[in-house]
Amino acid sequence: MAPSTADLLNTLRTGDRGALAKAITLIESTRPVDREAAIELLGQALPFSGSAMRLGITGIPGVGKSTLIDAFGRHAIAQGRRVAVLATDPSSQRTGGSILGDKTRMEGLSRSADAFIRPTPSSGMLGGVARRTRETILLCEAAGYDLVLVETVGVGQSELDVDGMTDLNLLLTIAGAGDELQGIKRGIMESADAIVITKSGSWDPKALAETRSALRHAIPFLPPRESGRRPEVLLTDALAGTGIPELWQHVQGLFLKDEESGYLQTRRTAQNVRWMEQAIGEGLQTLLRDTPGMAALLAAQQELVRTGKTSALQAADVILGRFRG
Repeated sequence: MAPSTADLLNTLRTGDRGALAKAITLIESTRPVDREAAIELLGQALPFSGSAMRLGITGIPGVGKSTLIDAFGRHAIAQGRRVAVLATDPSSQRTGGSILGDKTRMEGLSRSADAFIRPTPSSGMLGGVARRTRETILLCEAAGYDLVLVETVGVGQSELDVDGMTDLNLLLTIAGAGDELQGIKRGIMESADAIVITKSGSWDPKALAETRSALRHAIPFLPPRESGRRPEVLLTDALAGTGIPELWQHVQGLFLKDEESGYLQTRRTAQNVRWMEQAIGEGLQTLLRDTPGMAALLAAQQELVRTGKTSALQAADVILGRFRG
């Protein structure tokens, strides 16, 4: 007999990582009966959540996100923290997840009893990542993790989605990244609370200085964050361990300022409202697809659009008209 959601939560709250994994699997399920149980579980977990620092980690592929997370997470654990890492995995729909890969890349952190590493499957859509990651954050907090790191796959729309569920965001880049800097979308830079140049000990000092200078010159042209500040540029070398304590102190300082000013609560409240709106949109799509006769109508309208016999907007109007009726 499957345990009740209350029993699962009680076991999860003891720090049992197996129970946390089961709870996350439940909320990732698309079965209607599991979704009902997931909503019940999240409602029960909500009073025990909210105490963690939620930190987004983003950057171009190959910038060293996992390596930095490994060093940063181990440093945080040494300061008495319990660390959960949620790594966005766009291939999970096909492969079932990449947790083995994540643990290989975060070898030191994965061996700690105070760490939990879990990929968040995209299920083929960015909105799905956002919904399940938010829910997973709450469960990790209820399980006693007080630092939740959300690693994204690379620069793209998912990074902007992550800004809607974390307290602070780190944008990672590398030295000599002239072309790469051009590839970093303005919106991504605007959502950064700190810009971190990684692998700083491996680069030519001139290239390192030029990259740092280019970033510092670009920052004044960015609009300030909702908190009123602009990001600073920091240097790290995760393999050498340099810059990690300074990064930790910087992030801690930003978090405490936001907490003391009341901005943290304001930000989280706005995120929760956005979460509700996205959940409504997703629910309406599900209701539409489940409406009797809608599958055939959708297929027919898709064919008309493909053959050019109707426009996409006309087809959508027909479908929505039937749904309203």
